[in-house]
Amino acid sequence: MAIFKGSGVALVTPMKENGQINYDALEALIEDQLANHTDAFIICGTTGEAPTLEDDEHLEAIGRSVEIIKGRAPVIAGTGSNNTAHAVMMSEESEKLGADAVLLVTPYYNKTTQDGLYAHYRTIAAGTKLPCIIYNVPSRTGTNILPPTMARLARDTENIVAIKEASGNISQVAELAATDAFRDGCFDIYSGNDDQV
Repeated sequence: MAIFKGSGVALVTPMKENGQINYDALEALIEDQLANHTDAFIICGTTGEAPTLEDDEHLEAIGRSVEIIKGRAPVIAGTGSNNTAHAVMMSEESEKLGADAVLLVTPYYNKTTQDGLYAHYRTIAAGTKLPCIIYNVPSRTGTNILPPTMARLARDTENIVAIKEASGNISQVAELAATDAFRDGCFDIYSGNDDQV
C-alpha cells in the first residue's frame, strides 16, 4: 500500500543573487504548487540543489519548507550522501525538523557493491524512524541498485518503504515489480523519470 500517492514535486531551491536561499521565493513556489494540487514535496533533492548547499542551509531549507507547508502535504527531505554517517546525521536532523520521509540517493562516485549498498541503506534506516525512499538514478551517481538488493532491503528493513526509480530502464522496473517483496507490499515504486509516468 502506497504511503505517498499522486504527484510529488522535486522542488527547486531558489537563490538570491548573493547565493543565499530566497525564502520568499520558496514560499511562493510552495504555495503555487499547493494551489495546483501537488500531493508531496521533495525538498533538497537533486533538483533542489542539495549538492551545492552547506549542511546548515540544507537543513534550514527543509525546516522552513515544513513550516510553510504546515501539514498540507508530506515533506520528503533529500538526505542521501555517499558518506553513510553524513546521511544518518542529515536524516536524524530532518526527522527533528518535522519531515515526513527521507529520500536517499544511491552513493555517488564511490561505486560500491550491492552488498555495500545494502549495508549503507540499512545503517541509514536504523538512524531514523522516518520512511526511507531509495533514489536510484545511476546516470547521475554511477551506481545502480539492482532489484534483488532493493527487494532484500525492503524485506529486511521496516522503514525502507519505496524506491524512486530513475534508471530509465523499463526492464529493471518490471523486474522490481516482479519481486516477491513488491508483490507482498513491502515497498512501492515511484517514477523518477517524467517520461515514464
